[in-house]
Amino acid sequence: MAKSIDDKFGTFVPPCERVWEDQAARNTFIDIRKAEADCLIEKAIEQYQLQLFQASLKTFQQALVICRTAKDWQGQGKALGGMGLVYYMIGNYPESIACSHQSLGIARHIQDRMTERQALGNLGNAYRHLEDFARAIEFKQQSLIIARDIADRRGELAALSNLGMLHKAMGDCEQAICYYHQSLVIARELPDLQAEAQVLRNLGNAHHAMSNYAETVRCYEQLLSLIRQISGRQSEIQILKNLASACQSLGDVNKAIAYHQQQLAIVLELHDYETAAQTLESLGTLYGGLKHYEKALECYETRLAIAHSCQNSLLEKQTNDALKAIHCTLGNFAKANQYPR
Repeated sequence: MAKSIDDKFGTFVPPCERVWEDQAARNTFIDIRKAEADCLIEKAIEQYQLQLFQASLKTFQQALVICRTAKDWQGQGKALGGMGLVYYMIGNYPESIACSHQSLGIARHIQDRMTERQALGNLGNAYRHLEDFARAIEFKQQSLIIARDIADRRGELAALSNLGMLHKAMGDCEQAICYYHQSLVIARELPDLQAEAQVLRNLGNAHHAMSNYAETVRCYEQLLSLIRQISGRQSEIQILKNLASACQSLGDVNKAIAYHQQQLAIVLELHDYETAAQTLESLGTLYGGLKHYEKALECYETRLAIAHSCQNSLLEKQTNDALKAIHCTLGNFAKANQYPR
């Protein structure tokens, strides 16, 4: 009977040890592949955060192939969950749902609660965009329960905020506001200024939809303070516009004018002449309503200069008509006739 001989070294190796050695080699191979997949998943997350969605998707797919080869179930769940998130961001909701369901199944099989919560969150978001609100609420509620079970405060914040968005989409703004208030508390506890700003924006929008303009203004004013700390001028412009609109709805025209003036200063500084023309029109209308005709005329003359510089004939005609109307109101008919029809 032939002996088990290591031909290279001439050393006898019992068969059982050879089996162990083969298994050790395989374990080393698996560990190397798992480390490679982990690195790819981290890379995919970084690409996602940079909004390089197609690159992120490709990297998650590469990680998934490796995880399947190495039978790394946790890695598979994470990679599929990441793919579901990327598909959601690029608007491919059916693929997002398919990947997230696979991720959910794996996470539940291996009891990976964090990946389970993330997959449930992805599913809730995707079903919301497909307007399947019943399923969206079901998955979001499950995500919220798990987040609380594992003390995942950021996950809880996300679940509450998204439940608010769900109920607002369904027209239930009162319930949406309730969820937003709960998420706002967590955002401030963490603290997470970006999340707080998003919640305040959503909360203000929900109050605006219910014509709760005083609460709308309160939310937007808090948001404006945060935006000036953490974001760019474009976000500030939009918030100032929203504040002016809400103040106008409240009948506080002077405050609306003040916010429009702040908005105008920024857009002129950024050479955003299209937005400047819109803001000047709003200011002209508000000043006209207060019978501050000289100020209204100043706004429209500035708007006319912008129309000339941009060679925008439609904007020029609209502004000429507004100037003519104001001069007619003032009885300055000779001046009114100086503006072309």
